[in-house]
Amino acid sequence: MRLTPTERDRLLLFGAAELARARRARGLRLNVPEATALIADTVCEAARDGARLAEAVERARSVLGPDDVLPGVADIVTEVHVEAVFDDGSRLAVVSDPLRGGGLGDRGPGALLPGPGHTDPEPVLRLTVTNTAGVPVSVTSHFHFFEANPRLDFDRPAAYGMRLAVPAGSSVRFGPGESAEVGLVPIGGDRIAIGFAGLVDGPLDAPGARAEALRRAAACGYLGVPDTTEQEAGR
Repeated sequence: MRLTPTERDRLLLFGAAELARARRARGLRLNVPEATALIADTVCEAARDGARLAEAVERARSVLGPDDVLPGVADIVTEVHVEAVFDDGSRLAVVSDPLRGGGLGDRGPGALLPGPGHTDPEPVLRLTVTNTAGVPVSVTSHFHFFEANPRLDFDRPAAYGMRLAVPAGSSVRFGPGESAEVGLVPIGGDRIAIGFAGLVDGPLDAPGARAEALRRAAACGYLGVPDTTEQEAGR
């Protein structure tokens, strides 16, 4: 069975969460990796059930309490980030204070509404994006925009190595049939794209990486990819 890196990561997370559930059922208190995996998996499973982001976060915040984990774990696991596939696309869920209970407060889903003081990065590129799908599509702040939903029609070669120019943890939603202009900025740090849609899965600036990503995107039917990519081989 051939799996994408994202699918492999999901199975790894599920396996870790199942181990945590089994140990918890035996009366054991969970350590940091076990608690983190169980909280993150709860979000992913809630999304699979059709829950909205806020509901998935709420479920994750209620799955464990301080008495379910080893001493000190609640002081370490103060926030869990996980990207899950919801009915309207991939969304970044931020589960804040997951082991102490209490209401969601103003920061609830956390991944959609940037807090006070957050500003948008200055875009270096602007593209018009059209959602040709029959359902809404959301793209999170640090998703490699080149690899965004295949039914989004935009200049993909121009978006290679870029992400949305929005605050970290936020997202942009494209309604069915809607067109919108977005700003993009280069992905920073070591510029390594692992997971996402599996079109790159390595250093963005490695020799031939861009041309190979375009070839894969064309083969998979992504919109906005040129019919021929020979000219990309020399870039």
